[in-house]
Amino acid sequence: MKFTFTIPNSLPEMTVKHFLEEQLLIPRKIRHFLRIKKHILINQEEVHWHQTVKAGDECQLIFDEEDYPTKEILWGNPKLVEEVYQDQHLIIVNKPEGMKTHGNQPDEIALLNHVSAYVGQTCYVVHRLDMETSGLVLFAKNPFILPILNRLLEKKEISREYWALVDGRLEAKNLIFRDKIGRNRHDRRQRIVDQKNGQYAETHVTRLKLFQNKTSLVRCRLKTGRTHQIRVHLSHHGHPILGDPLYNQHSKNKRLMLHAFKLSFIHPLTLNKLSFTALSDTFERELKQNG
Repeated sequence: MKFTFTIPNSLPEMTVKHFLEEQLLIPRKIRHFLRIKKHILINQEEVHWHQTVKAGDECQLIFDEEDYPTKEILWGNPKLVEEVYQDQHLIIVNKPEGMKTHGNQPDEIALLNHVSAYVGQTCYVVHRLDMETSGLVLFAKNPFILPILNRLLEKKEISREYWALVDGRLEAKNLIFRDKIGRNRHDRRQRIVDQKNGQYAETHVTRLKLFQNKTSLVRCRLKTGRTHQIRVHLSHHGHPILGDPLYNQHSKNKRLMLHAFKLSFIHPLTLNKLSFTALSDTFERELKQNG
């Protein structure tokens, strides 16, 4: 596996060590392989670890099979994939509701399998959406970029924005929910607000529109990534999402009205700002019917 790219103009001069460790966020084990095997070339020449690299230099990284063993998975149906963006290292797709991001068993077919078939190689999940939730999902196309994207996610440098249609009229334009979330001991499928034993969770909510039928369209930004975080916070504060089978069981909506609308981050290799938005046909249709 070999990758070649040009160091972006916006990057200041730095050592090879700093470039790999701080800029590319390459894990220590992989940096060790690159150094020992001399598998990093700058302008097609071997380099010392403390040599300086600068904007415009061509960087080539080489990985052996033992560095990143190939992972085989079952292929899905490429026709089920709605591509939003793709390059050499990653792909962003618009997931439909009712489909798992990845299977729980090796023989279970989910979005990951469909995306891998679409790309023609094994892909890797960077973040997931609940099965009932539609919207933008990021996948790594190779095991080299996966830990780099995971580090960006951990550092909260991948911004995710959701739209939700909820019961009730939100009187405040902006709200911040910081309730801790834990497991429901009586129903393993559910999460609940648990201020004593739960994990810290923070959701920023902005009211986008009020409808005549006493529902509200809201935008939610995640500062943490707990399971069912948006669904639990909105339900706990009296505004459950329409169509939510776990937290709004009396709703008559055909689908959960939660959609991952926007995904933004800085590409770790090109340093270009990537920002994408997408809606689904079913979300828009249900939105119009409820509005």
